[in-house]
Amino acid sequence: MPGPDTLFGIDTSAQGYQRPEQGPPVIVFEDIWKRFGSTIIYEGLNLTVHKGETITILGGSGSGKSVLLKCLLRLLTPERGHIYAFGEEITGRNETQMLPIRARIGMLFQGAALFDSMDVAANIAYPLRQHGWTDEKRIRDRVAETLDLVNLPGIEAKWPAELSGGMKKRIGLARAIAIEPEVILYDEPTTGLDPSNVKNIDGLIMSMQEKLGVTSIVVTHDMASAFRVSDRIAMLWDKRLVWTGWKDEVLTSGHPVVQAFIKGELEG
Repeated sequence: MPGPDTLFGIDTSAQGYQRPEQGPPVIVFEDIWKRFGSTIIYEGLNLTVHKGETITILGGSGSGKSVLLKCLLRLLTPERGHIYAFGEEITGRNETQMLPIRARIGMLFQGAALFDSMDVAANIAYPLRQHGWTDEKRIRDRVAETLDLVNLPGIEAKWPAELSGGMKKRIGLARAIAIEPEVILYDEPTTGLDPSNVKNIDGLIMSMQEKLGVTSIVVTHDMASAFRVSDRIAMLWDKRLVWTGWKDEVLTSGHPVVQAFIKGELEG
């Protein structure tokens, strides 16, 4: 077991971790119920995400972590409950009505989801053009800015097939932040990466919060990564979020699901 101030080799007392001041609610999930056929994903899930924080949703494989992000973007529709974004209820909105909400949210998909038929510049420019950007110099400048932010300057002409897994994730993040979102969603951002690239991506998540002041929702099964990047952690288990707290509270939580994740007894 970890020591009282240490989790996965991270010494919280040495870091001098201080809980940030909690901002107003930005995203709210209220009594969400979701199923696929006979498989129940959520039964009354509740979560409030505050402005400027990074909150990580942890859960085992097949627990429905990514479903929550898709419900927020209205790619999936819950059977019951309410979702609020930026003070507006978005439950039941159609595609056209969701456009202004989606313009304020960026997403890094699990596999980066780059277009193989486009070079790096075109991939990053894609959401800009979708949101009405037409000035080519402005687009080029924004592409270059985002590549600098993810520490990959000057690779506009490369193709996805030429990139490593870690580079693809960073290009996916560059595309997600191109539209200057207020909220960034990360769907399993470190899956399939080696330990060095995992730490690089974790560093970028923290950097985006620090440099851009964004609110971040991270979905992962990696407890160590979650502990590095998060302000708060929410534990998804048995169709609900059974525990939510500040990351330093993970160390002292007596909740059996939290303890099982720390000990590695739950399947990731």
